[in-house]
Amino acid sequence: MIKIAIYGAGSLGTVLGAFITKAGFTVDLINHNKAHVAELNNSGAHITGKIDLQVKVHALTPDEMQGKYNVIFLTTKVINNHDTVVKLNGFLEDDGIICTIQNGIPEYGVASVIGADRTIGCAIAWGAEMIEPGVCKLTSDIDACTFSLGSIGSVQDKDMQLVKKLLQTMGRVEIDDNFIGARFTKLLINSAFSGLSALTGMNFGEIADNKVSRLYAQKIIKECIMVGHANGIKFAKIQGKDIVKLLDYSSKIKQKIGLMIIPLAIKKHRSITASMLQDLKRNKPCEIDAINGVVCDYARAANLEVPYNKKVVEIVKRIEKGELKPDIQNLVLFKDIN
Repeated sequence: MIKIAIYGAGSLGTVLGAFITKAGFTVDLINHNKAHVAELNNSGAHITGKIDLQVKVHALTPDEMQGKYNVIFLTTKVINNHDTVVKLNGFLEDDGIICTIQNGIPEYGVASVIGADRTIGCAIAWGAEMIEPGVCKLTSDIDACTFSLGSIGSVQDKDMQLVKKLLQTMGRVEIDDNFIGARFTKLLINSAFSGLSALTGMNFGEIADNKVSRLYAQKIIKECIMVGHANGIKFAKIQGKDIVKLLDYSSKIKQKIGLMIIPLAIKKHRSITASMLQDLKRNKPCEIDAINGVVCDYARAANLEVPYNKKVVEIVKRIEKGELKPDIQNLVLFKDIN
């Protein structure tokens, strides 16, 4: 029997775990939050928002883990990834794999511990948030819940197909030969909308509707595209759409067209609030270094300036320190960028 775990089963992991369990697979949902684990075991996973689903699941805390797994979906924050993967390696079968359902580009770090041949990357195009222990809200339309799978090494096809089969219980799955391109496309979206959501307190739809935040989202996207191209990245399509072709611009006319397209581009994801915002509201450190911070890192490697992404990192870190709070008024802090 294949043994499966979702490590860090918070909002995203709980939603995914509910779908995998509903399809008839046995999966352990692992989370440090004892209240969440207890409620999952007592009442099951209750998924609200775009759907209403209640599924009896099996949950446990990390200290209750036993045996070895064939597949571990990693849905934790990337902040302590190295230590987390070192620990999980002790719970992996010799040919077991880790699938990263995380922000940024975590595959290289995971592969440094367990090997690229046992590391599968997964970029998702949907969002969720935890409402209370045992209850998670799906904030993307169900038909927009897609997965892009890939690797940075030679993963066996049987492993890739197994992960695909599990994820297909929830949505459409594509195996992408240009996986880092898919990661950068997701990074482009997260840098703009998750970054601005964290510092303004708004959801994606509100960011797209506000003329000021929409303009800054466009500036952030432009910087991401520039950095990707400078580093030889070929951006992948997302849900069949060529985001770069739609949103990149080299003239005032194309810039105006792009501004009009942005609300349409995130239409099915308007209700998403960034997980970083959820962390900041709980006074927890967030993943800004793995999102806008990664764009800044790649920019430095290419000797490029990315003032809008840099400003997002600066503001969010001030929020983490308690100097600011997530608020739309933080947008005025961008005005010192020439």
